[in-house]
Amino acid sequence: MGRKAKISKEMVLQAAFELLDESGTGAVAIKNIAAKLGCSTQPVSWIFGSMTELKKELFTYSAGKMWDSLAGEMEGKDALDAFFISGVHYISIACDHPNVFRFLNIDDPVQSIGEDMLGAQSIFAQQMNAQAAAALVAQFKDVPKKKIGKAVQDTVIYTHGLAVMMMWDNYRLPKKEACHMIFDMGMKMLSDIGVDVSGRKWSKKYAEM
Repeated sequence: MGRKAKISKEMVLQAAFELLDESGTGAVAIKNIAAKLGCSTQPVSWIFGSMTELKKELFTYSAGKMWDSLAGEMEGKDALDAFFISGVHYISIACDHPNVFRFLNIDDPVQSIGEDMLGAQSIFAQQMNAQAAAALVAQFKDVPKKKIGKAVQDTVIYTHGLAVMMMWDNYRLPKKEACHMIFDMGMKMLSDIGVDVSGRKWSKKYAEM
């Protein structure tokens, strides 16, 4: 008989992620993960100790899967392009990985995980989309940093709301149209605070990023 493959934490998280992506949080169960890995439930239980610990790690793992590529997509782009790329990326997660999007951005983590993953500080006390905000501040030095931060935050809130509404509408709104809506709102928000967006027009490249 050959030796059984050792089950690693990475293998368990990848299997859990695939179940989440395919079928939602209800499918993320030790017996389902074990079945996907072709092993008993014992190694899965032993690695994490509890479903709460497994789902906490899955939350971080899933966020990495969804967001780690964004820095590369934004690299070398001017601030406005980087800003819109980040919005398109968010909508793409909602459209292409709706179960993961729900787990990361909609579900109450106390209910879905068993613990508050956000901590005591309100998300509204932090700069949303900090990377894009910093790029805009660096490029448009004549516009106050606080105004740029607020415009970015308002656009993020709009984008999140749009993504959630698309989900509840069963994605009848085409992804390309949603990306165009984000572009129009972002242009308005930035123009209103004095950012020079003259000559910047919607391009299908934004929906393809």
